Amino acid sequence: MQLEASMIKLNQDVPTRDQAIRMAGQLLVDGECVEPDYIDSMIARNNDVSTYMGNFIAIPHGTDEGKKFIKKTGISVVQIPMGVDFSDPETEGEQLVTVVFGIAGLNNEHLNILSQIAIFCSDVSNVAKLADAQSPQEIIDLLKNVGD
Repeated sequence: MQLEASMIKLNQDVPTRDQAIRMAGQLLVDGECVEPDYIDSMIARNNDVSTYMGNFIAIPHGTDEGKKFIKKTGISVVQIPMGVDFSDPETEGEQLVTVVFGIAGLNNEHLNILSQIAIFCSDVSNVAKLADAQSPQEIIDLLKNVGD
């Protein structure tokens, strides 16, 4: 699966986790990966089970119900250098996120992408490189083996 430069937003300043998820989802809509209703299923998934993964990343994706809105597998990246808090009121402490990966997967293809991103981002230095990237191409180069 190819990560497209048009599916990457750099240097975003996003005040809430829902806005960060909506931004990642809108990139998937703009890339013709999903229908707009998929964004609401991404929000619903995060409200049900947090998509915060630790190491300053979140990987929002839709609910099982939202799968019907997926047209093709896709991934979006939103870089938020100042971070956005992904914690909910019941969570102790802040869950700061600097990189949001929006994912849509046909036929459960997203499961492989999720695991590849999790492995890559388990090394916090990789997350720092993503958060510091100055161009979409730099992010594409860092993630070129994810999803293969």
